[in-house]
Amino acid sequence: MNFAEKIKELRKAQKLTQQEVADACNITKRTLQNYEAGSSYPKQREIYSRLAKVLNCEQSYLMTEEEAFITEASELYGRRGAKQAERILEQTAAMFAGGELSDADQIAFLNEIQSLYLDSKIRAKKFTPKKYRTGGDANQA
Repeated sequence: MNFAEKIKELRKAQKLTQQEVADACNITKRTLQNYEAGSSYPKQREIYSRLAKVLNCEQSYLMTEEEAFITEASELYGRRGAKQAERILEQTAAMFAGGELSDADQIAFLNEIQSLYLDSKIRAKKFTPKKYRTGGDANQA
């Protein structure tokens, strides 16, 4: 069951409307509709936390490892980072289609790819010209 199915099922089990959940989580109804349709994910962990509280479940139940990776990339690198993370996951899944790797090996490979992505983004920062750095990074050498 994916994130969209989980929140929709939990919301209905609690007999809550989309508007009630959206208001309780301080998001728009349209945002919640996008979550339930599977067309977007929360961009911050705090939203997962609010949804979990309102829907009476654990935050870890709502987030798969893939969703956690996309959220982390989004928090660290914005929309572009999230899109890159999604593309990495899609391409990795395509590699496993019809493959012979065990589930444990697939998970290990995926975890390593995620680590490599995040590490490469950190290392790339030192090559970013100062005028393009954001926040406190502009003052660092």
